[in-house]
Amino acid sequence: MTSPESQSPAPQPPEPESKDRVYRSVPAIAGGALLLAIAGWLGIDAVISGEGRTPWLALAVLILIVPLVAAFTLRPAVYAGDDRLRIRNPFRVIVVPWGQVAALKSAYSNEVLTESGAKYQLWAVPVSLRARKKAARREMRATAQARREMGRDEGRGSALGMRAGLGQGLGAGHVADGPVRAETDRIMDELRGLHEARRRAETAQGEVTVRWAYEVMGPAVAGAVLVLILLLVG
Repeated sequence: MTSPESQSPAPQPPEPESKDRVYRSVPAIAGGALLLAIAGWLGIDAVISGEGRTPWLALAVLILIVPLVAAFTLRPAVYAGDDRLRIRNPFRVIVVPWGQVAALKSAYSNEVLTESGAKYQLWAVPVSLRARKKAARREMRATAQARREMGRDEGRGSALGMRAGLGQGLGAGHVADGPVRAETDRIMDELRGLHEARRRAETAQGEVTVRWAYEVMGPAVAGAVLVLILLLVG
C-alpha cells in the first residue's frame, strides 16, 4: 500500500478557453440577405428564361454582385478576445493585439488606431446618428423624470422622510446604471474597457497582421471581366 505522499495528484480538468465576443450589424445582415434573394430570383429567372446571350450576361452579373453584396453586408464582423481584436472587413481581415491598439475612436465611423499610426474602420459596428439622437432624447426624458420624482419626495416634509429616501433611491437608480447609449456606442465602450484591461497583458502583445480577402475579390473580378467581355462582344 502506497503512502498518501507517494500518490500522484488527480489530473485537473482543462480550463475552458475564453470565447471571443462577436459583434455584427443585424440590419446589414437582413438587408444583405434580402438583396441576395432578389438578385438570385431575377438572375436565375434570366438564366433559365433568357434568350441569346442574356443567360450568360445574367450569370456574369451574378458572379460579380453576389460576392460584393455578401462582402459588404454578411461578411463584416468584429471578434474581441482576451488577447487581440480581429476585424473582418469586406476585403481584409485585420488582427490587432490589444498591446498594439492606441485608441478606439468613434465619430462618424468607428475606428481602431494602432501604435504605428494605422487606422482601420470597424465595418461591423457602423455609427448611427439617428440612434445617437434617439438615445440622447431618452436620456433627457429619464433625467427629467428622475428630477421630478426627487423634487416631489423632498417637498413632502419630515413625516414622509423614509418614503422620500426610497423615492430618491429610485430616482438615483438611473444615474447608477449610467447614461443611455446607442447600441454601437455601447459596443465601443465595451471594446475600450476590454482594451484597458488587457493591453498590458503579456499574451496581448505582438504585431498587426493584415490579410486580403482573395476569396471575395477573385470572384468579383472574374465576374467584372466576364461582363465586360460580353458587353464588348455583343
